[in-house]
Amino acid sequence: MNQQPQIYFAPLQGITTQTFRSVFAKYFIGVDKLFTPYFTKIMPGVGLDSKKLIALKNQFESGIEVIPQILSNNADEIIWFANNCKQMGFSELNWNLGCPHPQVTNKKLGSGLLPFPEIVNEILHKVMSEINIPFSIKCRLGYYSANEFTEIIPIFNRYPIHELTIHARIGRQLYSGQTDIETFAHFAPQLNSPLVYNGDIFCKDDFLRFKMRFPEINRLMIGRGILTDPFLPSRIKGFDLPSDPKAQLRLFIDDLYYAYRKDKNNQLSLLSAMKEYWTYLSKAFDEPVKVFRKLKKCNRFDIYEDAVNKVFAEHDLLDTT
Repeated sequence: MNQQPQIYFAPLQGITTQTFRSVFAKYFIGVDKLFTPYFTKIMPGVGLDSKKLIALKNQFESGIEVIPQILSNNADEIIWFANNCKQMGFSELNWNLGCPHPQVTNKKLGSGLLPFPEIVNEILHKVMSEINIPFSIKCRLGYYSANEFTEIIPIFNRYPIHELTIHARIGRQLYSGQTDIETFAHFAPQLNSPLVYNGDIFCKDDFLRFKMRFPEINRLMIGRGILTDPFLPSRIKGFDLPSDPKAQLRLFIDDLYYAYRKDKNNQLSLLSAMKEYWTYLSKAFDEPVKVFRKLKKCNRFDIYEDAVNKVFAEHDLLDTT
């Protein structure tokens, strides 16, 4: 099978903002869908606040489809948000059943809802009967144990889920340890929905190993891998890279920085957002620890700008394959 894979850019709270998605899509190709960080605490009937409206202002970024994501355990909230997304021109809504962070899961949200299949069923039963927008789900193999997924499968199979993205870890792992490919391989044939694989694709070799094992799965969601190497979708798809990838990356990181300065009215807090992104991007360079050390204590714009200059002057991009 030589069909080109579909690559979805996974959402990461606080990083893949509307500003980030807009600038990213100007510089890098190969991504087929951009997923928003999750929306939560939606008030049905009240209307979306200004921050949420800004975050949802574009249905496409440089031609790449944007998919809103909701974090909720309330069917009415999901239905109301789905109807709003449909009216704004979005073509899909994604339900987050994968977030592993305790402040979320302790509220029976994200992957914390997976141990409660009866609640998942109640929500899907009501939502699927009242929305008119394709509804996809991003989930994990369970929260406490992958045994939980055994009870979730027949529930998912009852409904016309547009796509089902599975991160091949349980929630309690957060992002540590190995992905559980064997359990994913066991469950995948039992699911009726189109599957999207998520988990630890950081280079083209990772992708090729996955395709050798699962030639029938042609949709990937990648988050940390793209944050670390924005050229990864192009590498996977065999696209030509820019003649000077390092110069292209520099244009992107500067554009992103000044876009945040504009959007945040030059508030110094934007440096926190940039530094959080650099925790990933530093790994694209040789000596990533030294790269991030140059940036982590920047507390003024001039200091940050000087640090970025030093990074690009003193360090080389890794030749990731």
